[in-house]
Amino acid sequence: MPARRPSPVGAHVPVGGGLLGGALPYAERIGAQSVQIHAGNPRAWRAPAADPATDERFAEITDTRRLPVFVHAPYLINFGSPVDATRSKSVLALVDTIGRARRLGARGVVVHAGSAVEAGQRDTAYKLLRESLLPVLDGLADDDPDVLVEPTAGGGQALAATIPDLAPWLAALDEHPRLGVCLDTCHLFAAGHDVATPGGMRATLNSYVRAVGRGRLRLVHANDSRDPVGSRRDRHTNIGSGTIGTEPFAELFRHPCTRNVPIVVETPAEDDGQAHDVSLLKSLRDR
Repeated sequence: MPARRPSPVGAHVPVGGGLLGGALPYAERIGAQSVQIHAGNPRAWRAPAADPATDERFAEITDTRRLPVFVHAPYLINFGSPVDATRSKSVLALVDTIGRARRLGARGVVVHAGSAVEAGQRDTAYKLLRESLLPVLDGLADDDPDVLVEPTAGGGQALAATIPDLAPWLAALDEHPRLGVCLDTCHLFAAGHDVATPGGMRATLNSYVRAVGRGRLRLVHANDSRDPVGSRRDRHTNIGSGTIGTEPFAELFRHPCTRNVPIVVETPAEDDGQAHDVSLLKSLRDR
């Protein structure tokens, strides 16, 4: 088993002002030890053209700083959609994001698990997921980042929201070796996993290991929730300011399955909220 090292704590950082003039200085200011970015507008299918020299320099700097990088794919992607055009656009968007993430030196591309859209169509959606995504996974080059599935908050015929949902989602893709998992604490809570109760985070992560096994967890989104458990509402808030609270995040760091796994917050940045969250999480990790 690898030696226990502190999980690098960071944030989803804004790219306004550019990668070099905006994202990296912001990450340094808040003390981020890992970063996640959008490669473009997350609510658009295709990202604008990037500057190769800037991407190369960003990759060099983050490699020198040993700063793990992740890219979040567009929210529109849904490989379980019954609409052919949506699935085709999803493939193009993910392939485009993977290519950009490779140039940025990213470890993984986070993609939401998707939805069947219509009630009673889950089995069909798994087949469509397989047909669309499996060729992309099979086509990944050695230097491409892995694809990390992120369970959602549970609304709208979600294909994967709860921990038990992950097993059939991964099975639909033959548990592909280039598939990892990204868990979001707010999503888990919204989907019905009560991580806020004493021992709740530990129990949830235990159930994750039983369902998925070890080694696939590559990233954690550490977010508090504005809404109560089981709300199916994906509304993040700063650590300790919501309905999850602070102590469950200490449990998160103590669980063996988070060993060495980067942690990023996707919480509000106003009033130095992310700087506070990064500092607080580091203190919970190190105590």
